[in-house]
Amino acid sequence: MLSWFRRNQGEPDGSPPLGALVEDEDSPEALFRGLYELVSFINLNAGRLPNEAVVAARCVTDTLREIIATSEARPLDIHAAISVRAMTTDYLPTTLRSYLALDDQTAVSVGRSGHTPQQLLLEQVESLWGAATDILAATRSHDVDALTTQGNFLRTKFTRSDLDL
Repeated sequence: MLSWFRRNQGEPDGSPPLGALVEDEDSPEALFRGLYELVSFINLNAGRLPNEAVVAARCVTDTLREIIATSEARPLDIHAAISVRAMTTDYLPTTLRSYLALDDQTAVSVGRSGHTPQQLLLEQVESLWGAATDILAATRSHDVDALTTQGNFLRTKFTRSDLDL
């Protein structure tokens, strides 16, 4: 009877079942794969989205690509990785799908907010672009801080100490 309760837990020592591939969803490879799927989705639906929104969405994806690419120099900060994954798999696709779900007449009509869905879409995508740009700036700033710290270490390590005679 106990085996029934443990059947989905993998091996008795708690490790995953043999043959199971466990990929870190925040790894650069997984983030690049999600980004590729998002770019494909945008390109596939470019004819149904306003041109400005397509351009802004591609600016978001380009910025996200730059963030992920910083992992080539050092591991990606966990906050940056989580934000990139959320924007890639949820925030931007949900925004675009919500617009695509509208019929053509509704997409150009003025809503209760006083804006058209096209205007709202562009505003939301531009907000995501701003957030992605902020994450990229923070990631680059972290790289500058790391370089400064390394420089201070090297200077301390290899310059003559005040204690030397």
